[in-house]
Amino acid sequence: MKLIECPRDAMQGLTHFVPTDLKIQYLNTLLQVGFDTLDFGSFVSPKAIPQLRDTAEVLAGLTLSKTKTKLLAIVANLRGAEQAAAYPQIQYIGFPLSISETFQQRNTNKTIAQAFAEVADIQKVCLDAGKQLVVYLSMGFGNPYGDPYSPELASQFTTRLVELGISIIAPSDTVGSSTPESIEVLFKHLIEAFPTVEFGAHLHARPGEADAKVRAVVRAGVQRIDGALRGFGGCPMAADDLTGNLPTEEIIQTLGSEGIALPINQAALQKALMVSAGVF
Repeated sequence: MKLIECPRDAMQGLTHFVPTDLKIQYLNTLLQVGFDTLDFGSFVSPKAIPQLRDTAEVLAGLTLSKTKTKLLAIVANLRGAEQAAAYPQIQYIGFPLSISETFQQRNTNKTIAQAFAEVADIQKVCLDAGKQLVVYLSMGFGNPYGDPYSPELASQFTTRLVELGISIIAPSDTVGSSTPESIEVLFKHLIEAFPTVEFGAHLHARPGEADAKVRAVVRAGVQRIDGALRGFGGCPMAADDLTGNLPTEEIIQTLGSEGIALPINQAALQKALMVSAGVF
């Protein structure tokens, strides 16, 4: 199981600006914990996400010589992908593609058809630059807008992505609507249909829900899971403020109880938890 830490997701909705040097301190601490990947920043319009306007500066301050953790940056369009692809330190570029037409337009100001065309262009940029594209299927467990949703529809999206050569796909529980049952149903359906794809789980949960959701991910055979320390972050369109990212420390504990050992440096993890108090 690959554990992806998502400080970018956790920070992007904060109303106060986290100073660049504090971001760098926090991320450098996270780089020592032993995560497979760090979703560290994004190349998007500063008007859309002012918190992450310093991603290039932050990247320049990261100490990567003593870590095996890889870097992932989120983009919302081709221009952002071209910016991210210019940095040799970044291995993964992430793009949110929504199963919900309404959310796709709200999130990236594009229709689903336009977003698929953008994915094709971004995939070409990634291939040319030696990067790997990670596509997040937003509203991957249903949506509050009444737009069509089913595991079969998620499968149709996956088919189109596979045809583009994309091999890492992460259904995302954007508003916390998933249940352990729906997690198992969706991932078992996808994993059976697309055995060559590395599927990830980007889930949101209310307090007390993470353990059951992580166990469902394990039962379904998912290969990667996203979290954020203390469960910070989440989608502002969720039903309530208590819905956040899966707390990384709870993911680690649950995976351990399932017999899945991760290469976690506990001292670095505790330090990161302390530094996070200043960030958030």
